[in-house]
Amino acid sequence: MPRQAGGKPGWQRTSRVAQPRQAAQQQTLKANAVVCGVGYWSGKDVRVEFRPAPPDSGIVFVRDDLPNRVRIPARVEHRIETPLRTTLSCGGARVEMIEHVLASLAGLGIDNCEVGVDQVEMPGLDGSSGPFVEAICAAGIEAQDASAAQLIIREVTRLGDEESWIEARPSRSDSLSLRYRLDYRDTSAIGRQTVQFELSPELFRRELAPCRTFIRKSEAEWLRSQGFAQRVTTSDVLVFDDEGPIGNTLRFEDECARHKLLDMVGDLALCGCRVVGQIASHCGGHRLNSELVRILLQEGERVQSRRRSA
Repeated sequence: MPRQAGGKPGWQRTSRVAQPRQAAQQQTLKANAVVCGVGYWSGKDVRVEFRPAPPDSGIVFVRDDLPNRVRIPARVEHRIETPLRTTLSCGGARVEMIEHVLASLAGLGIDNCEVGVDQVEMPGLDGSSGPFVEAICAAGIEAQDASAAQLIIREVTRLGDEESWIEARPSRSDSLSLRYRLDYRDTSAIGRQTVQFELSPELFRRELAPCRTFIRKSEAEWLRSQGFAQRVTTSDVLVFDDEGPIGNTLRFEDECARHKLLDMVGDLALCGCRVVGQIASHCGGHRLNSELVRILLQEGERVQSRRRSA
């Protein structure tokens, strides 16, 4: 049995979790791409501009609305805990609900991008990564003269408890395989769902990017009573009662579990490099995803990318 890790209950790992290695070429956008929408939590209009970035620069959010245009690298060390979303803080500035933006970039294999925003919160759009992905693909993606660093999972790491956990394992392939089990036994319209995919840009765009955020009716009503989501309707997010989504139609029978995988892709992007291995989660969320990223980075060593010869 794996030993307890870090002295914290529910954390297990073996000695060497991950090792990095060099892989395919890095990628960025060919041109700028702009997406506009409304923040779910704040109700404010927001503009996001995806801009090409040089090799080895990674994904960086830029608060274009601030006088000093604070730059916030999309790395797990800048993550702060906020309910139901992923938030980064750096230099006295924050960006919130970034998981769908990061999932879009990581899912398409984009390593370097400057994401300019004029608000704290990213736009919710239809609750998926679909509009971001379509805008990025319309702008175009190009390879760069540098190899992309990969973090290779070599041993088993498991975090959480019986109710909610995430586990990383080695893979025999050079890809990232993701599995998620959702269990909403108290909401029969959602129920139990299990999905598994081997991630690729084509699969992400087709099978995961369109999958939307979901919430139970009682939770949605409570959020509204607290002053949140005042401009959000059942057309913008999947709101479930006992019969199913209210005023909406599922795009996939297991759309809820697929959306959890989409979130996982976004949170794993906080590694700052591509991940190779198998990751499975049972009822996990942003916190467990981020803690796994922290452990993988602690156990591995970052390898700087190498410029390719002409």
